[in-house]
Amino acid sequence: MVNSMAKIKVDPRDAKLSMAHFYVAFAALAIGGLMGLLQTLVRSGKFELPAGIGYYEVLTVHGVLMGLVLTTFFIMGFQHAAVSRTAGTYSNAARRTGWIGFWVMLAGTAMAATMILLNQASVLYTFYAPLQAHWIFYLGLTFVVVGSWIDGVAQIMMYAKWRKNNPGKPSPLLTFMSIINTVLWIVATLGVAATVLFQLLPWSMGLVPTVNVLVSRTLFWYFGHPLVYFWLLPAYMCWYAVIPKVIGGKIFSDSLARLSFILFLLFSIPVGFHHQLTEPGIDPAWKFLQVILTFLVVIPSLMTAFSLFATFERAGRAKGATGLLGWIKVLPWGDARFTVPFIGMVAFIPAGAGGIVNASNQMDQVVHNTIWITGHFHLTLATSVVLTFFGISYWLVPHLTGRKLTKAMNKLAIIQAWIWFVGMVFMSGAMHLEGLLGGPRRSAFSTYGGAKQAAEWIPYQIAQAVGGSILFIGIILVLIIFINLAFFAPKGEEEFPVGEAENTEEAAPMVFENWKLWLGLTAALILFAYTIPFIDIIQNSPPGVKGYKTW
Repeated sequence: MVNSMAKIKVDPRDAKLSMAHFYVAFAALAIGGLMGLLQTLVRSGKFELPAGIGYYEVLTVHGVLMGLVLTTFFIMGFQHAAVSRTAGTYSNAARRTGWIGFWVMLAGTAMAATMILLNQASVLYTFYAPLQAHWIFYLGLTFVVVGSWIDGVAQIMMYAKWRKNNPGKPSPLLTFMSIINTVLWIVATLGVAATVLFQLLPWSMGLVPTVNVLVSRTLFWYFGHPLVYFWLLPAYMCWYAVIPKVIGGKIFSDSLARLSFILFLLFSIPVGFHHQLTEPGIDPAWKFLQVILTFLVVIPSLMTAFSLFATFERAGRAKGATGLLGWIKVLPWGDARFTVPFIGMVAFIPAGAGGIVNASNQMDQVVHNTIWITGHFHLTLATSVVLTFFGISYWLVPHLTGRKLTKAMNKLAIIQAWIWFVGMVFMSGAMHLEGLLGGPRRSAFSTYGGAKQAAEWIPYQIAQAVGGSILFIGIILVLIIFINLAFFAPKGEEEFPVGEAENTEEAAPMVFENWKLWLGLTAALILFAYTIPFIDIIQNSPPGVKGYKTW
């Protein structure tokens, strides 16, 4: 008799595809984490980089590896596993497509990383013009984007196959969520692909003499804001569909989860102007419109918060909890699969509040281009998202490698999460406070702004160095756990937990699977928010600039 758990394991061939993505992601974490530590030490004024290494070279390595490479490879690896687990084993064509996407992404990553390490692309992860990188850097970025599209196509192929074999039925929740995130990514990266292919690459190769800076920044932020939700939605996938199973509960509402993901698709893309509130050349009326659209994202966020805490409370009360908050005591705090992502969930409360500040026209004037923004990123991506990714890896890696999450590794994972939390309290908290005092982001110079103002920032910069050092310890522990679970943990079977809806009799409405409707609405919102202002930018923006090489 076949073991029942074996029936729901990810196929070993698909597992190899996912693990290949994870190896790259955790390698990026190791190198990018070291660069982050060096940054905080330099900013403290107590450390100088050796061997003539430049601060902005280190800053670029950290941003690109942590913000783009770690996230994209981890997300694609997780979504491959999720689709294989819930929609069925990949076909040979889909698996081959996934591998092609992986190798194209890896080649692009190697090209971009080489130029950064040679100090010929120290343009930060935003690569703003008129700073100019080597053309190989831009070509590498193009390969990363195109490779991710190919990776996503493999998932879409399996979704289409499932729909064909199951007409009239809603797709599995984790598969549906993966496809929403893949579609969001493909639509969003059209902006960055356009600016790289048609502006930055020809410009860096000398084929055109100048670049239109406002156009390039607008295309980047068309991509840059939904990038945040590309990071966040896989964490939401875990929170919605995995955590309920881990705590012994049920998904509060399958339909609500699907609706929230569709709303994220609709409202996360046409809002890039709220990152450009201080930039001239964009009509304030269009900025105001996109600020309103930005605040609409609060709706699915609150839906998610309500659904999650309803799930926690119902699971707790099913175990006998009484009183207003008695359910909190019976949650599985000793299980890293729950505790690590839960810390990330809690961190998203102040992170979301900071996001409201950043998106508000008047309040953004106070913090724009200060290190407050960096602190905000480290609460959203580097805490809520990354801790959830760690929590996923603690059960998914042994599931894919045929090993077990041992008690020792489970305990170490919980310790790692609390170390991460403490480190981020120091670092992100100090960044927020220094930002309110006017401390600049992207700057290595503690004396920027005058000696008196710099003296006010020094305690916060030292606190950032302390926090960065603690976080680096957390990274070392994560890497120890990952290597153990991938290669050395005892052989066995680790569950891929997938929750069930509380009310299984009510199937999700099929309107959620109507892609003509949702893609049509997405396109309409994008055209409405961008067409007229983009035409105005092209017609009235200043002449292009020649640029400044970074090497």
